[in-house]
Amino acid sequence: MNKESSGVMWRQQFLRHANLGLSLQAQVRQMVVGVVLEGQWPTSMAIPSSREMAEILGLARNTVVIAYQNLVDEGYLIAYERRGYFANPALMQQIRHAPRQAHDIDPAQRPNWSQRFRFDPEAQRNITKKANWRHYPYPFIYGQFDSETFPSAAWRACCMATLSALEVSEWAQDMFLRDDEGLIKQLRLRVLPRRGVWVNDNELVITVGAQHALYLLADLLVGLDKTVGIEDPGYPDARNIFLSRTQQVQPLPIDDQGLILDEDALARCDYVYVTPSHQSPTTVRMSLERKQELLRLAQKHDFIVIEDDYESENCLTNEASPSLKSLDQTGRVIYISSVSKVLAPGIRMGYVAADPILSQRLRAIRRLNIRHPTAYMQRVFAQFLSLGHYDAVLRKRAALLSDKADVLMRALDEHLPFLRYQYISGGAACWVECPPSMNSHDLAQAAEQQGVLIEVGDVFFTKSAENQHFFRLGFASISRQKIEPGIRQLASVIRMLYGFGETRHAKAI
Repeated sequence: MNKESSGVMWRQQFLRHANLGLSLQAQVRQMVVGVVLEGQWPTSMAIPSSREMAEILGLARNTVVIAYQNLVDEGYLIAYERRGYFANPALMQQIRHAPRQAHDIDPAQRPNWSQRFRFDPEAQRNITKKANWRHYPYPFIYGQFDSETFPSAAWRACCMATLSALEVSEWAQDMFLRDDEGLIKQLRLRVLPRRGVWVNDNELVITVGAQHALYLLADLLVGLDKTVGIEDPGYPDARNIFLSRTQQVQPLPIDDQGLILDEDALARCDYVYVTPSHQSPTTVRMSLERKQELLRLAQKHDFIVIEDDYESENCLTNEASPSLKSLDQTGRVIYISSVSKVLAPGIRMGYVAADPILSQRLRAIRRLNIRHPTAYMQRVFAQFLSLGHYDAVLRKRAALLSDKADVLMRALDEHLPFLRYQYISGGAACWVECPPSMNSHDLAQAAEQQGVLIEVGDVFFTKSAENQHFFRLGFASISRQKIEPGIRQLASVIRMLYGFGETRHAKAI
């Protein structure tokens, strides 16, 4: 390979491995490691010297020198005096003699896995989201990162502080059954009291998000002989998790006050899963009277209530809505929630507040499952909460979501007056009901072609075929300026597909 073509190749590799989140030194290192591990450079040929590489990439020579030296220290490169730097042939030999990959196995010799699965999770109906949703001009999707409210500087400062020598000695150890004491304290004294919940340290268990909490509870409590009541429509992955343990999952209808309390149906349940603060997906709030009656029925018929307070922090009104857990006088409510949903869903940090006996068993089964959630992230979150950053995010987010909700509802009234929607009093999504002749799957597909992403609604129902005229509009991750144009574009798609005109006013459900 001549010098000119070599320079072109290295420049292309540097662009390929470019990462704005890394220093230039780290980007050089990443580039060389990639080239070495992928076998793109012969071990018999020296890579460009630090001076040559600096010229090729347009970087300071010291940047390249330090990167090269680190790679020598870690065995990726070997430095020979007066000859230069070479890819380590021993490393390349290991790569060449690595075990065969799965795609090299003779298909006739593979196990028949489909006959061994206890159940097929891919056969379940799930919420699907576009991985490249950011590339669409009007992404009305729920539960994604909101860059407007994420406090990058504060989060970075907490991460860096947690990497100090003193802090590392605390979180680098195996926590076994324990959680970070600082995080438990912050949740107990700063987060849960806002929901009227007061617990002791031994009643809290940290999880990798609220969904992980549901999985642990199902693993520990739900067997083939147990009946679980769930809201219908309701959270699909809660239904999927419980169905992976028992076929006795009882759909329970809702109305504009939340779960309808059918005593006969509830009496057949061992567990009842509810989202009372902002029902998933409709966002309706369970009335205080129903909360009290549900707790009375739980005591009368000896069932346990699993309260998923997944979006309690996103209340857009001044009306207080006490959690079920705050009203519980008999210990029958298992409370689960998340502290990462309003900050950044990818952080995955949730918790369970429950009876000490149950909490102890949850820690034991969590040990079998994942040992414990990453102690480093627990420590970061503890500091983030203690410094008041989380409260600041909540205040900022509430103001932004309230404004966006108003814009969205005005846009629906103006451009889609023939649809019905649930008035947005909290949460970060709007539940929309179409005329029965409309199909949300057809609409979502056509809207996507015009740059608008919506979420089909039938996945939230037990019976999909009968409920394909619902969809959901998330509005946390779309900018305020894009909401009205996005709804206008969606209206044009609906008129194109179904010919609906603006003949009657939109109505909040």
